[in-house]
Amino acid sequence: MTIEDLVGERMMIGLRGPELSEADVRLFHDTRAAGLILYRRNFASPAGLATLLDTLEAALGRRLLVATDHEGGRIVMLGRGVTIFPDNLALGTAGEEAFAFRQGHIEARELRRLGIDLNLGPCLDVLTERYSPNIGIRSYGKDPKIVARYGVARIRGMASAGLSACAKHFPGKGHSPLDAHLKLPTIDSTPDEMRATHLPPFVEAIAAGIEAVMTSHPVYPKLDPSGVPATFSRRLVGDWLRGELGFGGVIVSDDLEMGAVSETCPIGEATVRAAAAGHDLLLVCHTEPAQRAATEALVEAYRSGRLPLAEGEAAAERVRRLRIARGPRRESGPPAPEPDGRPLAQAIATRAVTEIGRGAPDLARALNGRVAVVFPRFSDLAPRITIEPEVADERGWIAGAFATAGIAPEAVVVGIEPTPEEIAAAAERAAAADATVLFLFDAHLYASNRALLDALQGRARRLAVVLLRDPYDATLLAPNVRGLTAYGFRKCQLDAVVARLTHA
Repeated sequence: MTIEDLVGERMMIGLRGPELSEADVRLFHDTRAAGLILYRRNFASPAGLATLLDTLEAALGRRLLVATDHEGGRIVMLGRGVTIFPDNLALGTAGEEAFAFRQGHIEARELRRLGIDLNLGPCLDVLTERYSPNIGIRSYGKDPKIVARYGVARIRGMASAGLSACAKHFPGKGHSPLDAHLKLPTIDSTPDEMRATHLPPFVEAIAAGIEAVMTSHPVYPKLDPSGVPATFSRRLVGDWLRGELGFGGVIVSDDLEMGAVSETCPIGEATVRAAAAGHDLLLVCHTEPAQRAATEALVEAYRSGRLPLAEGEAAAERVRRLRIARGPRRESGPPAPEPDGRPLAQAIATRAVTEIGRGAPDLARALNGRVAVVFPRFSDLAPRITIEPEVADERGWIAGAFATAGIAPEAVVVGIEPTPEEIAAAAERAAAADATVLFLFDAHLYASNRALLDALQGRARRLAVVLLRDPYDATLLAPNVRGLTAYGFRKCQLDAVVARLTHA
């Protein structure tokens, strides 16, 4: 194996769009990248994805390792041909370990039909009382035993249907104060705190045979006094994960184009430092200049002796074994959701609905009168994240969901960050209605949503508030408000909340 082949085996890169270009083929040919990560930008349809994968592999004359982020809930890249499950915090709240295994099995069958080899999930980060802006509902919860049990059950479910899983984000960032996509976080936990709370799910996943583990970007100064991000830490990656925990599978970096890394050093240096720390598979997910720079820097580091060639060869062999472990590119027929996927998703969502506050005791009677429903314009998010078509049709979903209880509400659709005019109009509708239901999108993060909540709490005769993402907005609800959450905004979760609200 040449140095160029060794480096290529360890590179996982992304493409610009849903159709393959000559430049894309040239990029894979020049870098010899063995891994492809798929995003929403690459997915127009299952048939289009099949053409992209088949054409690229045929042009290269070799099999790729194809991965995607399919955590469920709000992290879904391939939104057709699959079941859209609730977020992990909903599953952890539902309280049924068998659900997790079944979800893993179903999503594995669905993803293998789409041509996916490796799912970059599940998220095994453990939440704490400290607010986490990028994990939240992606976690199974605050109890490391629950996170471990549900995570391992889902990993085993994926393995049972031929899909490789990747646990993340080692050594745990469920208490990170910043979003590593944007900035470099610092986590001050001690080794004892990490071993007691954040490491157990990874220990259990390794014991269960997990094939890949993804690390995290934050700085852990009490774990590695050098002060480098975990991505560059030999102590955390090589000594802890590979050495102390005995993980023999593929260690995967998080995306090296994230803001947490780019504010530290250029992409070429970052890739070399990540390799030196002990990573096998190096993710450079978005731009061709960065992907070429990363590859060139690695080749030069091995040629100059900065990186030991023997370690590089061992890392490349671990990735190669994972790459060739899967069978045919697609298995089990044409892409389609599993028949029992949607019922399972709905069962999880229904079990997860949680009452935040039992205010507005006469709300049920008021729902027989004039009802206003204030709902965010999710269609505005559709260019950026996967939004189900039913939810993107905001007024249609509102009418259908409440019709099952014989309620014909007045729909008030506002922006994800509502304008002052939208807030004023919503408050006027609430003041005129007998009951108002507000679907609230992160008032603790967005001042405009906090203003919307305050306006409705001040004007509505009777108010119910549905928390749509992380449950931190619960502290903002007035005592006379009824609060509910299903820990996410997927259709199954929204339907489950409305069913509880209108039938309780």
